[in-house]
Amino acid sequence: MPIIAPSILTADFLHLERDCGMLDKSRADWFHLDVMDGRFVPNISFGMSVIKQIRKTSDKFFDVHLMILEPEKYVDEFKDAGANNLTVHFEACPHLHRNIQQIKSLGMSAGVAINPATPVLMLQDIIKDIDVALVMSVNPGFGGQSFIPQSIQKIKELRTLINNSGSSSKIEVDGGVSLKNAAELIKAGADVLVTGNAVFSASDPANIIAQLKAL
Repeated sequence: MPIIAPSILTADFLHLERDCGMLDKSRADWFHLDVMDGRFVPNISFGMSVIKQIRKTSDKFFDVHLMILEPEKYVDEFKDAGANNLTVHFEACPHLHRNIQQIKSLGMSAGVAINPATPVLMLQDIIKDIDVALVMSVNPGFGGQSFIPQSIQKIKELRTLINNSGSSSKIEVDGGVSLKNAAELIKAGADVLVTGNAVFSASDPANIIAQLKAL
């Protein structure tokens, strides 16, 4: 069964405790937390203080996706806020191996995300060192975007790279994931599905999560 990781970014922030409580009781496996700095991506979301409050609502796995420049400055603080996994962007980290080792040294798992225009091949030298390889199936920075169809081929290429290298990395997909394309993503090799609007815009979000989990 796939790992389902609803994105808090599309929750109702006026009723955030309610939505987090729903996720905690649902069949969701992970909380996906998108951190944006307004520099690497053209938007600002939330930071460590909000994650620390969300942590009070659940003991589930916190998958923190850093869409920020210079993530090495904040790794300790995200650990303290309750992160279980930190994913940084390939495009934002000129010293990527150092970033990965820093994250792991604090006892978290480490991931690397690639933007739609970044080829899978760029991960070949780091794939055995990471726990999560995140394929962005939309351009990062905003929720509610349409899935980029070429992402299916990238997932397949990434699955081949992982299998051939002996890596144990999970493949995560983020952007435009819904019941319409989830089965195809899993077939292509995805392990973790990040869902936003497909869950939080539904009249019964927990039911959508259960349907995704059953694929």
